[in-house]
Amino acid sequence: MSDAKNAAMNDSMYDVVVVGAGAAGLSAALVLGRARRRVAVVDAGTPRNAPAAHMHGFLSRDGMPPAALLEVGRAEVTGYGVELIEGRVDHIEPGFLVHLAGGPALRARRVLVATGLRDELPEIPGVRERWGRDLLHCPYCHAYEVRGEPIGVLGTHPNAVSQALLLQKWSADVVFFPHTLAVTDGERERLAARGVRVIDGIIKRLVVDEDRVRGVELAEGSVVPRSAVFVFPHMLPRDALLTDLGCERDENGWVTTDPSGRTSVPGLWAVGNVADPRAQVITAAGMGSAAAIAIDHDLVNEEVARDVEDYRTAEAKSPASLRPIAHAVSLEEHRA
Repeated sequence: MSDAKNAAMNDSMYDVVVVGAGAAGLSAALVLGRARRRVAVVDAGTPRNAPAAHMHGFLSRDGMPPAALLEVGRAEVTGYGVELIEGRVDHIEPGFLVHLAGGPALRARRVLVATGLRDELPEIPGVRERWGRDLLHCPYCHAYEVRGEPIGVLGTHPNAVSQALLLQKWSADVVFFPHTLAVTDGERERLAARGVRVIDGIIKRLVVDEDRVRGVELAEGSVVPRSAVFVFPHMLPRDALLTDLGCERDENGWVTTDPSGRTSVPGLWAVGNVADPRAQVITAAGMGSAAAIAIDHDLVNEEVARDVEDYRTAEAKSPASLRPIAHAVSLEEHRA
């Protein structure tokens, strides 16, 4: 390859391409931008928490709309020279070439994937329409806002019993609807001991009136009044970009990473909900920051190794017999 072509390719190469501009991706981009790295962030504009009006548990940002956090984050990273690209990454080639759907390919020395996950909701009428409003998932994110109210928990996931037991801290009136979930005698005893009522029967729909959940209707016709309902969704990571590159998975099918987010593929990191379904917004932001620092160290190590090799090559090309003469000449010039 010619020196001119090599220089042109280097000019067009990013130190890091970040895929996903949620809290994890933007936090990583912020740290990398401040580290004077050339960074591009590619985002399709479909954050997981888009239906939620507010986010909670983020120190200094409690109650802030998720969209507002991302707007501030985008402004901050662009202030450090980070490039924001609207689009979807179709696939990534080893090496790395990050191919945009219907667009160009971005060359990157390192790639950080922060594409999150998608929530698979039960096919119960009213669930999808009320998702993120008064049909909720995370107690730590939303239960405080419905504290003391009549709460229902849908038995559509194996973790639903644990969710119901947890929610009793926020309300003394919690009803668990097993629906199609097989609940053991031991689980029923725990629910009863906790003061959680169990109402059996197939769920027909959520009752909605005046743009609010009013209850849970069972197939036999009865309606149990509720003002908030919780569901534990099936969480599916958006990890095709990672698995297509050969990233290892754990026994639950999630891509494995070290504490910094480094995957089993050299040069590839994964942070946020794509790697950890339990990560909240503040957790994901911390994961992005930790990954950015690890990536920068990784790049510096690569650069130092390259610089040492270049230094040794230059030293080897410089005849040893000329170095003392050059030194002597410089001394004579100094005396003159």
